[in-house]
Amino acid sequence: MTGRPTSTALAAVLALAAALALSACAPDPDAAPGPTGSAPVVSSTPTGTPIPTITPTVAPASIPTDCRAILTADVLSQLGSIPLNDPKLGASGVQPDGSLVCIWRDPAADTTGLVTRISRMDRGPALDMLNDLVNTQGFSCYTPDEGTRCEKTWINTTYAVNDGRTLFWRNDVLIDTQYSNLAPTGYTASIIAAIYG
Repeated sequence: MTGRPTSTALAAVLALAAALALSACAPDPDAAPGPTGSAPVVSSTPTGTPIPTITPTVAPASIPTDCRAILTADVLSQLGSIPLNDPKLGASGVQPDGSLVCIWRDPAADTTGLVTRISRMDRGPALDMLNDLVNTQGFSCYTPDEGTRCEKTWINTTYAVNDGRTLFWRNDVLIDTQYSNLAPTGYTASIIAAIYG
């Protein structure tokens, strides 16, 4: 027989080649289907409704820098000639932390005077402190002027005069006044009006 293929053998080779060509175009059953042009692309990052940023509805109050300017003319007249912030009584006026200390007292007096500190204090610590004064020291608290006010008076242990303490917290500012034999009418209310308007 010669080396020329027969027509039957040639037909078989062509059929095999065609089958192989067609199988190369068929998808692999184990492979994942690829994306198509019309299919949306899905992100692997979780999505959801974003959490809104919480912003305060009221701007923080400013701490005053002048002990006289925060008092009405009536309160100042009640304080009369009592010295303010005498250096002999310690640190007073604007402090390095931004608080304001007002000391109304004659350094020669045994007891008559008052000290007010106006400072920043966040809501949580402020309410914890005020609740502690109620629970452990018998202070009375109420909520005037959109804030919380706590107060208590007692008899001085040395002199037959009234001592006391009044605190007012609102909008992250604490007004804390301790006094002995000196409680001008409207004092704390005057400071509240000066700070909050």
